[in-house]
Amino acid sequence: MKLIVSLLTAFLVFFQSDLETLRSSYAKANLSNANLETFVNIAEKQNGSDAVIKGYKAAAQIMEAKIVKQNRKTLVKSGASNLESIIKSNPNNIELRLIRLSVQENIPKIVGYRGSLKDDKAFILNNYSKQSTVLKNYIKNFAVQSKTISAEERATLK
Repeated sequence: MKLIVSLLTAFLVFFQSDLETLRSSYAKANLSNANLETFVNIAEKQNGSDAVIKGYKAAAQIMEAKIVKQNRKTLVKSGASNLESIIKSNPNNIELRLIRLSVQENIPKIVGYRGSLKDDKAFILNNYSKQSTVLKNYIKNFAVQSKTISAEERATLK
């Protein structure tokens, strides 16, 4: 099974751009620990100065705490700090806001990293129409499984 996942990942990495690969892997990361490991591995291999790629790397750091045995708290704190810093530098980037929204939706409440859910949701809904078709589809796919975006709000995403 791991061989199949590795081969599939290699295929995806070879034929997709870095950002497309990250998006695809991120969307599947919460489905299983194997998918999460794949996403973390893909994110760790990324290098560059693009804010969105840095945002996915920060999310990978936070999510990695789910599958490691040690330093969980450190991973979450460091990843959250990195993500907040990236968003502070790029406050109008909808994809970064989507990343933070999805992380905060899925992180256990006890961690306490949930302060931007309403703001990010409002930002995404208000700025959705200005995005590229690819990003609109990505946002719609996220909204379908989102716990924060209501059915009525999903209906406005066309």
